[in-house]
Amino acid sequence: MDKKNENIEEIARPSAIDLRARPPVVVIMGHIDHGKSTLLDYIRKTNVTESEVGGITQNISAYEVVHRDESGQDRKITFLDTPGHEAFSKMRERGAAVADIAILVVAADDGVKPQTIEAWKTIVESKTPCIVAINKIDKTDANIEKTKTELAEREIYLEGYGGKIPFALISAKIGTGIDELLSLILILAEVENFKANEKDNASGFVIEAHLDSKRGIEATLIIKNGTMKKGMTVVVEDGITSVRMIENFLGKNIENASFSAPIRLVGFSKMPKIGGEFRVFDKKKEAEEYVREWQNKNSEKKINILAEESGRKIIPIILKADTSGSIEAIEKEINKINTENAEFKIITKGAGPISESDIKGAGADAIIIGFNVKADKNATELAVNRSINIFFFDIIYKMTQWLEEQMEKLRPRIETIETTGRAKIIRAFSRTKERQIVGGKVIEGKIILNGTVKIMRREFEIGRGKIVNLEKSKIKTSLVEEGNEFGMMVESKIEIAPGDVIELFSVEQK
Repeated sequence: MDKKNENIEEIARPSAIDLRARPPVVVIMGHIDHGKSTLLDYIRKTNVTESEVGGITQNISAYEVVHRDESGQDRKITFLDTPGHEAFSKMRERGAAVADIAILVVAADDGVKPQTIEAWKTIVESKTPCIVAINKIDKTDANIEKTKTELAEREIYLEGYGGKIPFALISAKIGTGIDELLSLILILAEVENFKANEKDNASGFVIEAHLDSKRGIEATLIIKNGTMKKGMTVVVEDGITSVRMIENFLGKNIENASFSAPIRLVGFSKMPKIGGEFRVFDKKKEAEEYVREWQNKNSEKKINILAEESGRKIIPIILKADTSGSIEAIEKEINKINTENAEFKIITKGAGPISESDIKGAGADAIIIGFNVKADKNATELAVNRSINIFFFDIIYKMTQWLEEQMEKLRPRIETIETTGRAKIIRAFSRTKERQIVGGKVIEGKIILNGTVKIMRREFEIGRGKIVNLEKSKIKTSLVEEGNEFGMMVESKIEIAPGDVIELFSVEQK
């Protein structure tokens, strides 16, 4: 199988210097009841020491095992727990992959099933190196050759069977072939040459997150590059936590962790997204600056998406108020203000004064509103420096009146061109550089002094002009109606000829 496409986010890409081999991260996939859970359980119980097994009841969704390779060296492998783990599909959606290697489990007594094909498609689409594990070979009705044939019929070609996909014959129930499977994983990892730099700050992906009633928001992470130490700050999109405690997959407190390690952190400011990328910073200020930049960048992106979906212009609002009750009341009023082609959208809201981060998160077209609150000194200075206006109100209806006026100013205008008169040119007289005297007859509507006209020749517009003098029966006038002849002076760069038609038009913005 082709090597994995390196199309992953920059944060997960190690520095070129000081690279060394890192343990592979493995996900196990396949049809229900084909033995995925049994395989994971067997590997975990036999490759983690007995004294440590109890710690895994912490329910962390990944764990490390140690397998002795052919040279007698102990090598680590990280397995994602819970077969078909959500993080794997989430990573695929985001164009990156938390797993380095996929194990496709197929039962020898049951053969290829719908979920087998579904899992295979996922593996192929994500360009993840794969090993096929043909399981349940201990069963009396197991048919290995038939299973290989069924795989080949679905274009899953095993080594020695028309293809290059490595495979192992196993029984997850009694342990047959498990050591060979683990050795195969390590060989494939060497071929794929997974490397990382432990001198970099850690980066990787979130594979699980939940709210613990006692400890707060906690998340399980897989480190794909670099090292994490206590005292650092971790950011996932706009969520942040200080690294006060690092737990390994056994639930034990550790001082630091490096690539391929599954770890758990607590104390996130908001629930991290499954599959979200994390970054680690030495200083909290650097992390907070990254969060502000992320919020600014993604709020603009969100507005653009909303505008594309709705077909309207989105006018963003940053709203700060004295209480959550005020925010709720203001939101209801703002939602009432919209037009056919524009709408307000509150992108940030909160109780308390307008802060520096509110200003940093504001795009050029955002409206910043403070209701019964002030702006702190840093926010005011930054707003002045960036030429951003802050608008303060203490009465809701005055605020809504002002917003209605802003909507009228800011909404996009639709230009409509209406033809109000047409005249045929009969004679063309003297012409200077940009002025010409012509005579004609109004054939539709009316022609007025100072009106703007299109000059039409054989139904095509050849230019435009302005009527600067108009006469009827050699008497100056401001208007000539349908059926009447006229003489006029037209200001235009185009030379008008007999037979041309001039169309008087007006432009309206709606």
